[in-house]
Amino acid sequence: MNDVLYYGIAIAAGVLAGALITYLFGKFPDKWLQDYGVTPEDPDYRPSKRMRPFPEGLIACVFCAGCYCVTVYFCKIQYVYIFRPMHLAVILLAVPVLMLVMMADKLNRIIPDQFSIFIAGCGVLSVLADIFEGSVWFSADAKWWVPVLNKIIASLVGGGVIWLIGFLSITFLGKEGMGMGDMRLLFATGLITGCYGLIVLIYVSIFTALIFAVPLLIRKIKRISKEKKRIAEAEDPRAEKLKLQREKAAIHFAEDPDYMAFGPFLALGCAVFMIMEPFFFEKMFETIVLFGVYF
Repeated sequence: MNDVLYYGIAIAAGVLAGALITYLFGKFPDKWLQDYGVTPEDPDYRPSKRMRPFPEGLIACVFCAGCYCVTVYFCKIQYVYIFRPMHLAVILLAVPVLMLVMMADKLNRIIPDQFSIFIAGCGVLSVLADIFEGSVWFSADAKWWVPVLNKIIASLVGGGVIWLIGFLSITFLGKEGMGMGDMRLLFATGLITGCYGLIVLIYVSIFTALIFAVPLLIRKIKRISKEKKRIAEAEDPRAEKLKLQREKAAIHFAEDPDYMAFGPFLALGCAVFMIMEPFFFEKMFETIVLFGVYF
């Protein structure tokens, strides 16, 4: 009976959280959802898109409710029966904001710094939770600074890797590989996941991104084929090619059909780890012991 109650609370809390962030997304300042330095006076300015009750609001409600229900299923022994309110608070607070990250990056190709700062705050709460309530990843005999160091290293490594990818891409390819918003997001989520969770986050992010990238690549190949056919069949192929180039140049970067935001997948990876943390510990425990990194 208690489980039914827990799931009922999880669904109600998830629907409420989804509805709340849908409402708040419409109230955020426009500059939060614009690229740095962009103003309404700029020639390429595009008003930021907002979450609608359908489909974005519905997706948010389902996502948050689903995450909270999965939390009950995988974490009830470690966080509910052995009551760890700070760990539960991290999940309760972080999941809706991770959903906001997904929506902001999907709709406007931007991860507002305010979202990353909030997630970093959840990360600090997660560090405190490990200190005062214990962590499933470390024995009761571990020194208090071990879980703290674990999360600080994960934060620095995660953010540092994204920064390095962006730096190398700009330096050698002349274009942005990973945005600074992704770097700040991974820096913040590293404080929640720690080093072991960072492995899960990256794995889930890359795997789910590949699922979406394949049909995107197929669509791009088909579009290029149609463009070549359009140019070949035109009376003046050169003029038609220039026309296509102008049409592409007029597309706002947030509407680029060939661009796939990676932020939503990073946010999803963090959410998956949070709501299934005890499960991942159970599956990874033997490997952690084998490598001698269990404290």
